[in-house]
Amino acid sequence: MILLLFFIFTEDQPDPLRLPTKHNIKMAMYWLVKDCKAGDSLVFHYSGHGSQQRNRDGSEVDGFDETILPLDFETQGMIVDDDINLSLVRPLTHGVRLHAIVDACHSGTVLDLPFLCRMHSNGQYVWEDHRPRNGAWKGTNGGEAYCFSGCDDSQTSADTSALSQVTYTGAMTYCFIQAIERGHAGTYRDLLYNMRHGIRNSDVGRPSGPVSTLIEMLLTGGSYNPNHVQEPQLTASYMFDIGTRFYI
Repeated sequence: MILLLFFIFTEDQPDPLRLPTKHNIKMAMYWLVKDCKAGDSLVFHYSGHGSQQRNRDGSEVDGFDETILPLDFETQGMIVDDDINLSLVRPLTHGVRLHAIVDACHSGTVLDLPFLCRMHSNGQYVWEDHRPRNGAWKGTNGGEAYCFSGCDDSQTSADTSALSQVTYTGAMTYCFIQAIERGHAGTYRDLLYNMRHGIRNSDVGRPSGPVSTLIEMLLTGGSYNPNHVQEPQLTASYMFDIGTRFYI
């Protein structure tokens, strides 16, 4: 038997408990993994704004923590990758599998998972070790965790109507769905490659308007680079052969 339970948070919800506030998002993370047991398959999807902030404890290879921005981030603060890892990754016990899909700017390592799959344009890949230099444990408690993210940590993710031709969607989310619906997502390699291929061919892997660009510059204190075409990333709690492991 397959049991589907889910929460959906959007900013136009009349119910305050369904708004994507910091408290509600963190409580939903807790609910998702609470009492998880062998055989459970969990999914976490976030599509929204993401950013970075200076890392102070030496646990990040690039010196930055990745963050997601809840609706009330201006008053309550951002949700940092350390907290996401602690909430979603650490509780996963043996036999439990988590897939996260995070379509946001600077989301490459937003779950703080130990390993990043660096894929080249020809589909070849290597695993990078992103375990913290200070020795902090960022893996699971025996379970499996995988995260498909919208772009690399240094990049931004596009919100565009160029793909659907109907309404604005996250480029990564759209290409993720298209790869699955068209049967191009047999293995993890197939899925990642076709997501990246779809964005690259559509030439929409750049922020589509001044709002996301301005938010990025204000939050990071940096400058926007229009040549940073987004490249979806895969991170995981362990290294594996993405060409032989089936996604579905």
